[in-house]
Amino acid sequence: MASVSPLLADGPADNQAENVRPIPPPGIDLDADALDSLHTKSAMVRDRWQQLVDAAASPKPNSPETARLRDLEPEVLVFPRAVEMSIEQSIFYTPKALADAERLLNMANDRIDRIAAGASWADVVGLNLSDKKQLIAGGYRSKLDDSFQPYGVVIPAHVNARDALPIRMDIWLHGRGEKSSELAFLNKHSNDPERYRAGNEPMPQSAIVAHPYGRYSNAFKFAGEVDVLELRDYLQRRIAIDDRRVAIRGFSMGGAGCWQIATHYADQFFAATPGAGFSETPLFLEVFQGEDAAGTAPTHQKTLWQLYDCPPWASNLRNLPTIAYSGEIDRQKQAADVMESALSEKGIDLVHLIGPQTAHKIHPDAQQEIARRLDLIERQISPGIPRNVHLTTLTLRYSKMHWIEVTGMHQHWLPTTIDASVLANPTGNDDQIMIECENATRLRVNFDAGQWPGKPSGRIGVMINGNEVVDTKTGPVVGSDRSLTAEFMFDGTWKVASDDAASLRKRPGLQGPIDDAFMDRFVFVLPSGTSNDPVVEQWIQAESKHAMDHWRLHFRGDVRVVQDTEVDAAMMAKQNVILFGDASSNQVIARLLPKLPLQWTKDKISIDKNQVSHGGHVPVMIYPNPESPNHYVVINSGFTFREYDYLNNARQTPKLPDWAFLDVREGSTSRDPGKVVAAGFFDEAWQPK
Repeated sequence: MASVSPLLADGPADNQAENVRPIPPPGIDLDADALDSLHTKSAMVRDRWQQLVDAAASPKPNSPETARLRDLEPEVLVFPRAVEMSIEQSIFYTPKALADAERLLNMANDRIDRIAAGASWADVVGLNLSDKKQLIAGGYRSKLDDSFQPYGVVIPAHVNARDALPIRMDIWLHGRGEKSSELAFLNKHSNDPERYRAGNEPMPQSAIVAHPYGRYSNAFKFAGEVDVLELRDYLQRRIAIDDRRVAIRGFSMGGAGCWQIATHYADQFFAATPGAGFSETPLFLEVFQGEDAAGTAPTHQKTLWQLYDCPPWASNLRNLPTIAYSGEIDRQKQAADVMESALSEKGIDLVHLIGPQTAHKIHPDAQQEIARRLDLIERQISPGIPRNVHLTTLTLRYSKMHWIEVTGMHQHWLPTTIDASVLANPTGNDDQIMIECENATRLRVNFDAGQWPGKPSGRIGVMINGNEVVDTKTGPVVGSDRSLTAEFMFDGTWKVASDDAASLRKRPGLQGPIDDAFMDRFVFVLPSGTSNDPVVEQWIQAESKHAMDHWRLHFRGDVRVVQDTEVDAAMMAKQNVILFGDASSNQVIARLLPKLPLQWTKDKISIDKNQVSHGGHVPVMIYPNPESPNHYVVINSGFTFREYDYLNNARQTPKLPDWAFLDVREGSTSRDPGKVVAAGFFDEAWQPK
């Protein structure tokens, strides 16, 4: 097993929830004086940077120079942060890592010198035209928590990434590496380019390759998924990348990430090349862990597998050319086999390249064939947007494909399918949008400036499920910039939608489950008081610490935390709030409680007909914030998978739905924050089912 795949954990040995090995694993013992020296040097880098910022802010706090420094700050401070996290978590794995840390701090000091001299971003990171391969390592500021997340970029020889001429970018998702700290990642991507070992990674001749860190080891799900998209956008603001020529690629754990990102965001890439990995949860765990997840998981967890299980989303690959790869004797061939079957059911013949007698690596011949096919696909990219679009979704988290968007569903976690087309009238005088859909209650059509492919002016007719909703006398009007926007709703029949911005319903980005709150900006809000229940108080203290510690440990984030007494309307308006406590300890919970579908009295806790006694029980839930309806409020939960799930990326799925009641009298475990007494989803109007 050890020779098969670095993605695999210990098989059945990692099925013992009462004896979970730590992830990341502990590092080696190092000389305390050496670590103190590193810590001091890291602090000196931060002091140097702060002096530069203070000097710029002194005459004009909001000057262009201050803005320039803030923009470049992540490219400097990502290095001391990497060193500090390795010290904090004791995750140095070789004596050489000390020298690597010193080198990264020297790079940070060098960048401060360049920035002080007025260097541009390209000059700061060392982006040059060269006849040799170049490596760039740096960081960007994440919207989730303001942390500086690392990235790497490989630029082939003779590719001018400083030119204004748009170029192709391949995003490569790495495999599982339990010892892949920020320090190790940045060191790899900033070393001597001639010593850079690509391994399974692509090395195209005319495209740059972006390497997201993905917030460590989560198969590019949740915050790891956001990291991929944030890095893409960050680089597109700094390098002339053709947004029509971005490919998503990966192998092993990265292959799993590639499958789920390709099926969820099929309109945002020109091609996908997943290799090995996994494409769903229960079968993979059965094959690789000997774990009967399908037979033991509660119903709500099985429902939530659909968030990242790719077979239900397979038909979205009609919108995205996809080339799968597997080694012939690699057990992770199972991932592509599963997808091949799922796609076949949708009438799609998956191109599945096989490396002959190859275990867990990409065969050189297959690597060349993938490159050849990608180049051919790239040449066929058309400048317009497609007239025919298909979308399958099970949640409004992934609601859009090109110009069609589902903005309301009859029921979450059942397939919603859309087939939409722009049809030209044979006379050339009129155009019509035709839509066939299931399980949708609201649809939005949105062609941005220059995107409408039909007639240049006038009104457009729309048919939904064979019925004319609007004709060419009453339909949406083509804008003078060739844009077109319209929204429709189902209320017994399809009709033009009325404005419902103030209504309470599930909508894109506001649909749950609990883990969804951690895919956008959020802040932890701790109680200033004490719970009247000593058991609950002890649990709140322990679980809030666990949530914050593990955001840093597993998603490699910075913890933004305030007291309940510090929360005001401005803070609520900017982010999701993660509240810990009860009405007697947290003032924000006490204030919001009358506006939530949760009754929490001195005797009982209830949501509709679901009820538990007050003593020793805690509710956890997600809900639109009554004081900031475009953001969430979460009560008593961090992200919902735990230490046991770190051992295999396929386990890293949501463990709790929209709400649950926990019996916390026996505390938490490596799998659960407490005994789940009841759990469920709110309906499409955010009401108890």
